[in-house]
Amino acid sequence: MTHEIYALRYARRDARRHQHFIGGDPHDGPMPMDYFVWAIRDGARVIVVDTGFTAAVARKRGREHLRCPVESLALLGIDAAAVTDVVLTHLHYDHVGNFDRFPQANFHLREAELHYACGHFMRHKQLRHSFEVEDVTGIIRMNYAERVLFHEGVVEPWPGIRLHPTGGHSAGLQFVSVATARGSVVLASDVTHFYENLESGRPYTTAFHVGEMLDGFDRLRAAASSPAHIIPGHDPLVMQRYPAVSPDLEGIAVRLDLAPLA
Repeated sequence: MTHEIYALRYARRDARRHQHFIGGDPHDGPMPMDYFVWAIRDGARVIVVDTGFTAAVARKRGREHLRCPVESLALLGIDAAAVTDVVLTHLHYDHVGNFDRFPQANFHLREAELHYACGHFMRHKQLRHSFEVEDVTGIIRMNYAERVLFHEGVVEPWPGIRLHPTGGHSAGLQFVSVATARGSVVLASDVTHFYENLESGRPYTTAFHVGEMLDGFDRLRAAASSPAHIIPGHDPLVMQRYPAVSPDLEGIAVRLDLAPLA
């Protein structure tokens, strides 16, 4: 397959190890988090995976906003105004903000996620803190405009690109597997935030269903050609392990369809 996959880093925050593992961590220390959007290209077709958050939301939540993820797609030769398909892995604030910056796009989502974001669980502060209400209502408006496509089960909306349901971190979470020249690469999104969540079997602290989070680790492994083909959703190591798109995009964008650096 000829799919190219890009990870574009648009924000970061300082954090500590105990914040990233259920039950904490006995060796607490700094463990910063990066924020990404992803793009898949096969010839003229571009699929964007998640849309990041805005500078205003970054200020509200104490995140360091490095660049607008939508405007930064142009660094990869991608015109957001021309993108016709966006996969939303889930509706947390850092994955669905800026959806309105894609005027031609249909949004691919699991129906369970929209039900979750609108349902009775949102009366609990611990669960709703990861959502921005304006993002959720905006996706409802997109649905009324017939621009949301709902998927259930493992589906292949485009040749070589599959969406996989998993849940756990959020009730309707999904991840993406992509057939590439090096094998099946899995964009895990928040099924595993860091390599270490997956490798140690310790899920991230924001959890709707811990058992489904653990099952999600197994689903990632089953969909990927090898553990080295799994790309976590927030790990700064992604920028170190994969080659930059070009020298001037070092630390900004990397190619995930190429083999990891030695």
